[in-house]
Amino acid sequence: MTETTEIHSPIALDAELLEQQLRQEDALLRGHFRLSSGLHSDTYVQCARFLRCPDLAAPAAAALAGQIQAAGLQPDTVVGPAMGGVVIGYELARQLGVPGIFTERDPDGQMTLRRGFTIEPGERVVIAEDVVTTGKSTLEVAKVLREMGAEVLAVASLIDRTGGKGGLDFPHFALLQVQAATFAPESCPLCAAGVPVVKPGSRPEKAF
Repeated sequence: MTETTEIHSPIALDAELLEQQLRQEDALLRGHFRLSSGLHSDTYVQCARFLRCPDLAAPAAAALAGQIQAAGLQPDTVVGPAMGGVVIGYELARQLGVPGIFTERDPDGQMTLRRGFTIEPGERVVIAEDVVTTGKSTLEVAKVLREMGAEVLAVASLIDRTGGKGGLDFPHFALLQVQAATFAPESCPLCAAGVPVVKPGSRPEKAF
């Protein structure tokens, strides 16, 4: 391993510090939000605001890399789905000293490898995500990779919002567990309480 791929302790960045940093960057907000699905939630996560800061992204990726190495996993490649997995996937790959590529959707909306990226049969892959919520996009990526003959070792994410319900059949390494409630608009207790709803993309008020 070269000097640029030296990995620190798996606890180089603990959950409490990461949550503090996410809040400072307005990447983790509590309040009343209307999600793109139409559901309402008391939590909004936008890791792009956190990952725009290299001095924050690098230690986070180092902590994830430490977890992966501590588990004895040795990936050949890191794959992150666009867009959320591109930045953290690149930095995680850099920390592990392996190539980092990404999947994206084709014109028909199917997840695929483009831009000349390829996976060889038997290649060991870690999937990188910023946030895993339902596990759907992670499983889409895993399916594409497995169809190409890859061995999916794990997924690594900054935040795990699955609550243990992601349906993944491989290990999930994450730095922070976030519990977030979601509600149908017609049965939303925040609406009933008269709390103003904010659609992500506008600047929400912090409610910590």
